[in-house]
Amino acid sequence: MEKVLIIANQFPPMGGSGVQRSVKFVKHLRSFSYEPVVFTRETTGAKLIDKTLLEDVPQGVNIIRTKAYEPSEMEGILKIPFKVISKIMIPDSARIWFEKSKKQALKVIKENNIKLIYTTSAPYSDHLLGLYIKRKVPNIKWIVDFRDEWTNNPYTLDNPHNPIRTKIEKNMEKKVLLEADYLITNTPVMRDNFIKNNNISGDNFYVIPNGYDEEDFFNMDFTKPNNKKFTMVYTGALYGRRKPDNFFNAIKNLKEKGIIEKNSLKVKLIGNYHKDKLQSQIDSLNLTDDIEIVGYVPHNVCIKHQLSSDALVLIEGSGVGANAFYTGKIFEYMNTKRPVLAILPDGVAKDLVIESKIGIVANTDNVLEIENIIKEYYEKWKKNSLNFEPDFNIIQKFERKRLTKELANIFDKALKFTKS
Repeated sequence: MEKVLIIANQFPPMGGSGVQRSVKFVKHLRSFSYEPVVFTRETTGAKLIDKTLLEDVPQGVNIIRTKAYEPSEMEGILKIPFKVISKIMIPDSARIWFEKSKKQALKVIKENNIKLIYTTSAPYSDHLLGLYIKRKVPNIKWIVDFRDEWTNNPYTLDNPHNPIRTKIEKNMEKKVLLEADYLITNTPVMRDNFIKNNNISGDNFYVIPNGYDEEDFFNMDFTKPNNKKFTMVYTGALYGRRKPDNFFNAIKNLKEKGIIEKNSLKVKLIGNYHKDKLQSQIDSLNLTDDIEIVGYVPHNVCIKHQLSSDALVLIEGSGVGANAFYTGKIFEYMNTKRPVLAILPDGVAKDLVIESKIGIVANTDNVLEIENIIKEYYEKWKKNSLNFEPDFNIIQKFERKRLTKELANIFDKALKFTKS
């Protein structure tokens, strides 16, 4: 079994959406003759912890953890200045971790006779570590995985860096793209953007989307719930352009029109939020009794909340680059057997919802469209006719083990001259 070094700064017991992809690959790689060796950071000081995710790591997998050196996690009197420092570090606040860990990474490679490394971002410092290793050990094969775009990331485009930093990061990105053996993105549009923006051939670029793990749903109750209130569940982050404003306003309008009766609706928000600010927004719209901020919960509990819903809510903001990426929860929602209210701009996420028939799409910026879907779902719920008839042939393509096989196929290509 060939060893592969998985370089992932974000890894369980850290929680959040960023760790899911890496830990699921680690979980399934042995099925395809690869033994993962994980190189990551210590989690002391990490803001989100979900120890249940460690259950996905197979017995005996070697996990090497080095000191995090994460300025944004500093507490006490230095908290504010170190938070400022973390914002100006290039390419991100994991830069110190990369610089301090690179010699240890080389040692791990030598001791384990590793011929293959995989780096995943964000943080993009993971790829700088991969670049350092590739230059020190030129014969090693290096696979780069972009969960999101780098300099063309929509959230960066909304809040651009200064020209000097932008130029530095574009140079970093170009070096990674040119020196990696194989590259992977989450969506075809992301891949095309990398190729176009960096004027490269793209011959070694592949697409492996995110997905859902069937085993996460083992022993879960898929029975249609018997809720006394029409219950919608949103799971995930709300930040930057991903805002709940139009969703909230649609609910408010439906209540004022008398379409949604008093005490007949419950919306649960599950994720890591600035609760005070979000609650203030909810209160200002007189939706205090209708919308509950549950907060961050372990991943298995999150799935239980999804299954307890009558409908699921998916939100993504509009703007430059929004067409390029799926929001991560779309895949997990697919396997819940619950209809989705998808509030999305035009792009790959909208196309996937329509293709897989998992729900109805409203344009992110169209409150009336959102109202109409909520109304349709609500009225069907009252008649006990809110059903779910997706295309499972499409959905099955996104099962995590299948996706890990695609990754292993790329590993096979990389090692075609050296794999014993």
